[in-house]
Amino acid sequence: MAHNHTHDHSGHAHGDGHHHHHHHGDPNTQGRTFAIAIALNMIFVVIELAYGVIANSTALMADAGHNLSDVLGLLLAMGAAMLARRTPSGRFTYGLRSTSILAALANAMFLMVACGIIAWEAVHRFAEPHAVAGLTVSLVACIGILVNGISAWLFVKGSKDDLNVRGAYLHMMADAAVSLGVAVAGVAILFTGWYWLDPVISLVIVAVIVMGTWGLLRESLQLAMNAVPAHIDAPGLETYLRQCRGVSDIHDLHIWGMSTTESALTVHLVMPEGYPGDAFMDDIACTLQERFAIQHCTLQVEQGTTSHACVLHAAPGAAHIH
Repeated sequence: MAHNHTHDHSGHAHGDGHHHHHHHGDPNTQGRTFAIAIALNMIFVVIELAYGVIANSTALMADAGHNLSDVLGLLLAMGAAMLARRTPSGRFTYGLRSTSILAALANAMFLMVACGIIAWEAVHRFAEPHAVAGLTVSLVACIGILVNGISAWLFVKGSKDDLNVRGAYLHMMADAAVSLGVAVAGVAILFTGWYWLDPVISLVIVAVIVMGTWGLLRESLQLAMNAVPAHIDAPGLETYLRQCRGVSDIHDLHIWGMSTTESALTVHLVMPEGYPGDAFMDDIACTLQERFAIQHCTLQVEQGTTSHACVLHAAPGAAHIH
């Protein structure tokens, strides 16, 4: 899965056999989308809280609190998207791209915590069913479906390639599902008087949200721990490098996510005939970008005349030549 970005394929040869390629694509900031979604949701939080007080509905007030946490989550995601645009500095040589990974992880954790709170409240309501103003709850929840549905739709495009944006998208979809559940429960309670339907619907929604969020949590946690991004074919990439003309062996291959949209690679290429020239290295960098979605690669060429071992793979306490 390659990302369609325009990249500079120029490279610089260094006397020590290092070759660096930096392909800087503009991160998918989605700034305007975040701003619209935050404004819509903030307005809805105020409306929901006001009607929760008017209708004496703890369900609406609790949902308003939940939606407020989502606004904070969106602000976090927007902040990360803006920070990702910052150019590299002497202190942060990769820029602040990795903030998008932290935001995706925080968003997933926010959702899990919110689910825990909703589930706890629902379980308590089985023991003490609360009288619910069905009509008011349903009408306000319908507004919630509209607001969260529009917000989720705004994030659909960016959610395919950016884990940070997908976190925001899942947040809005989860909220739309919560609002739908509240609306259905409100209508059912209005006609039947079965107040226990409220916690039942809540627990069903929690289960749906947890299943949807688990993948986001796992993937963002893996990226935070420098795992190979899920969309990159690491075995295929290694096979390609080993089959390059003049390459007799490779070692110190490391692949990691720099952000939720960009990946980096470093590798040592053992080439007994020596440095093959800039054009050859540019071709490798271009293939890594187009076929394997590696935007930033550093290739080190060695002739294999001395012993090299990656310090991460060598035995503890052994001498390392790196």
